[in-house]
Formats: sequence, structure tokens, C-alpha cells
Amino acid sequence: MKKLFPYLFLSFFIIACGSDKENKQKENLTTKRKDLQVPSFNQSRAYQYVADQVAFGPRVPNTKPHRLTKEYIINQLDSAGAKVQTQDFEAETYDGEIWNLSNIIASVDPAKKKRILLAAHWDSRKIADKDTERKNEPIDGANDGASGVGVILEIAKTIQETKNKPEIGIDIILFDGEDNGEPYGMASNDPSKTWWCLGSQHWSKNKHVPGYSAYYGILLDMVGAKDAQFHKEGYSMKYAPSIVDKVWDTSAEIGYGRFFVNNRVGPITDDHYFVNEFGKIPMIDIIAHDPNSDQFFPSYHHTHNDNMEIISKETLKAVGQTLLQVIYEE
Repeated sequence: MKKLFPYLFLSFFIIACGSDKENKQKENLTTKRKDLQVPSFNQSRAYQYVADQVAFGPRVPNTKPHRLTKEYIINQLDSAGAKVQTQDFEAETYDGEIWNLSNIIASVDPAKKKRILLAAHWDSRKIADKDTERKNEPIDGANDGASGVGVILEIAKTIQETKNKPEIGIDIILFDGEDNGEPYGMASNDPSKTWWCLGSQHWSKNKHVPGYSAYYGILLDMVGAKDAQFHKEGYSMKYAPSIVDKVWDTSAEIGYGRFFVNNRVGPITDDHYFVNEFGKIPMIDIIAHDPNSDQFFPSYHHTHNDNMEIISKETLKAVGQTLLQVIYEE
């Protein structure tokens, strides 16, 4: 025991010092939060942004609702003081169509050097392949697409209206052509190609600014449904675990931990995968997960039940306020 004592003492000393350091960091963070005066996220306005998109009709590329929604989103970003541009391109779909697609790109405070990237997809699915009725008709995509756009539009508007600005700049990319891969249960007709996430695939290999990068990125997908749960998705944990922990810890500390569940789940092919793999920007995915489903997603996924009836202002608030807190703490 005499020989072990010095080591035990040293171990205790190291643990104590480590604990003191962690406590000090928490105290500093608490002090910083009190001084930040993070603005409040307006969930009612975010909800209206979602409703406005849905009101145009399903946002299927090459249709009038798609064109009208594009104009609406650009106008909203422009009115929020962001510098807006589009990245227009053509892409082939799994069933041989040629779609005219547009990634909508905006910058808030473009002069600031340190930047983070917020993303979502703004298109909606052209079939309800997981439904039992009207399987070949397009869905509203209120949650799957419109909710993420609504949260991001409100964040841009909030920053514009607030006198105390964050120390970092925000870039926004709203990807097109994300949600129209092969129907559920259909094998890929080309194993070498991913038909999902056409917009992020294109942008990640053809950035709007050559060499563009960001400190990190956050993708929002299906972030507005009532009682939603967001678990720590596999690719997010592979490419950017520290950002996942930052967001989930922040959510818990400001009172939204029941939405952001501290549980790791499998990977999902979503826009963030291509931003990580080809764009080389660490990006995480905040995406709804149902732990009781064998398909990862809640039951409304790719059905006509994905409409405004499932959208919750409380969930929009939880996601939007968490992101504002993360942004202002950078």
C-alpha cells in the first residue's frame, strides 16, 4: 500500500484538477450566457413561414408551386438583409426525368471571416410511396423540407432585427432535389449513383465560391413535428462529434433536452453526408427519429400525413432557440 499511495494521491490530484477545470469552464460559459442576451426565437413567425411554403402546393421541381416557392424564399431572405444568389443546374432523376434545380444560397454579415453554415432542403417528394392511398401523388412536405426552411428563415430575420449581432457570420444553403430518390422498397437501378440529395451532391462538388469553407455546418431536416425527437445520427457522429455534443448539450442546458435525446443512432444518407464527404465541411444533421420504427423515421414520413396538422410551434421553438444559442456562443 505504501508503494501505491503516491500514485493514488497523484491520481486523486489529477482528477481533482480536472474537475476544477471543468467547473471553471462551466462557470465561464454560464457567465458568458448571462452577458450574451440571445434574442428570442419567434415560433409563430417560423410556423407561418412553413405554412406559406405548403400553401403554394407540393414543391416538386419543374412545377409552378416549385417556382413560386423559390421566389418566396428568395424574397424572404432578401427582406432579412441577406445577400442572396441561386445555383441553377440540371439533374437526372431515378426515373429518367431531367429536372431544373436551384440551390438557394444566402449570406448574413458576409464580411465576417468566421462563418457557420445552416442548411435544409426546400423541395418536397413527388410521390407518397409509404402511404396506403394516393401513392403516386406528391406530398405537402410540411415537416420534410418546409420546417427546416422555416426555422432558418426565422433565424435570419431574428439576427437582422436584433441590435446585438453574433460574432460570426452565417451562410445559408437551401438544397433542391433532395427528396426524390427511388420509391420505398425499390432497389437502385444504378448502384454507383445516389439519386437522393441532388442539390447537395452538386454543390459539394461545385461550390458557389471556389474553395468555400465554414467552421462547421448544421443541417435541419424534419424539425417541426409535434413531440419530435432528435437523436445523435451516425454520420454526424462520424464527421463532427464535437458539434453534435455542442448542440445537444446547449439544448439541454436551455431547457429543450426532451427534444434532443442523448442517444446515438445509425447513419442516414442526407445532405450533410455529401457536404462532409465531398465538400469537406464538418456538418451535422438534426433530423427526426422514431426509436420504435424499423425505418428510422416517424410514421408520417413520405405520406400525405406530412401536412400542417403535425407542425408544432413548440418544436420549431426548441430547434430555433437552440441554434440561436449556439450561434451567439461562438
